[in-house]
Amino acid sequence: MFTTTGSRGLYKAPLSKGLLLVLNGLTVMLTLLPHYQEMFEYNLQAVAQQHQVGRLLFGRLVCLDVKDAFCSSLLIYNFRIFERRFGTRKFASFLLGTWCLSALMDFLLAQAFQYLFDYEVEELPAGLLAPVFSLFAPFYLLIPKMPVTQILGHIHITNKSLVYVVGLQLLTSSPFMWLLALSGLISGVLYHSNFLWIQKLLFVPVWVSYIGRYILEPVFSSSQPSSETPVGMGATLEIQRQQRMDMLDQQLLLAQYNEARRNTRPQPQSGLFQWTRLFPTLRHRGQNRPPTEPSPQAQPQTQQSTQPPLLDNSAVAEEQVALLVEMGFSRIDALEALRASNNDINIATNFLLQH
Repeated sequence: MFTTTGSRGLYKAPLSKGLLLVLNGLTVMLTLLPHYQEMFEYNLQAVAQQHQVGRLLFGRLVCLDVKDAFCSSLLIYNFRIFERRFGTRKFASFLLGTWCLSALMDFLLAQAFQYLFDYEVEELPAGLLAPVFSLFAPFYLLIPKMPVTQILGHIHITNKSLVYVVGLQLLTSSPFMWLLALSGLISGVLYHSNFLWIQKLLFVPVWVSYIGRYILEPVFSSSQPSSETPVGMGATLEIQRQQRMDMLDQQLLLAQYNEARRNTRPQPQSGLFQWTRLFPTLRHRGQNRPPTEPSPQAQPQTQQSTQPPLLDNSAVAEEQVALLVEMGFSRIDALEALRASNNDINIATNFLLQH
């Protein structure tokens, strides 16, 4: 289900790895020390009325619910593809821009909800949730959808279905999670579309990028995967199957050569595989034949009649001949190769490729 993002782990995604380690570590620490959780609650009333800016900062970074932390970690791990595609600085700028935009959107949506339904929203779920939801905007627009399977005859499962399922699980985990999701989606669309040139206003400065590159990136960077490690299980099985097919073809060629050698008188020819015994006229046809006197009946005929007659192709399947011709071989060579190989397309193809 994660085929679109690859299977190279967190290689070339140091920011994603740092977020996963630091934020999840803080979540575990606050779970073990519950008397410190009040400092990380995302209380809108405390921020708006008491001007507790620290709650706005810490309350929108660390998850207090383990289930929210787990789902958001899965999404961050899956969205690491954007860090590889855009670069760490641009990915960090996207998170910073959507974090700032969603902070404003949270208050606007809370005020709109209070105005429409006469209900005051005091507290929202804590954590880096709105920027995570904002990543669904480029995920929907930029990542292609490929079908994987189909259930119940008409429900299509794609490579993006699991990501949407995790997002839906995160959306239904808290009563007002929908407000953060809507705030994040609006922020992601605005930043991705560069509405009012917002990308030039909210971005990570170059000097901050240099500090992160030389100080933080060596700490959170992952080693390059070994070239011997397969990229995917499907590709590995396909390569192994092809290798086994090639080995079987070589064994068939060797077995047919040995059988032909036992039934044919030895001739003074060089080389281990003396294929000219089986296919004497594939190349340079008629060069070593002694000259013969033309008969009186053959003189009126054209020059093409002096060529050796074609082999009887009554036992050769026309589909296999057409297949070899499409591969670039001549029809004469294809007919003779299939005739000599007892109509075996694999043996005939291997011989034509090698000779």
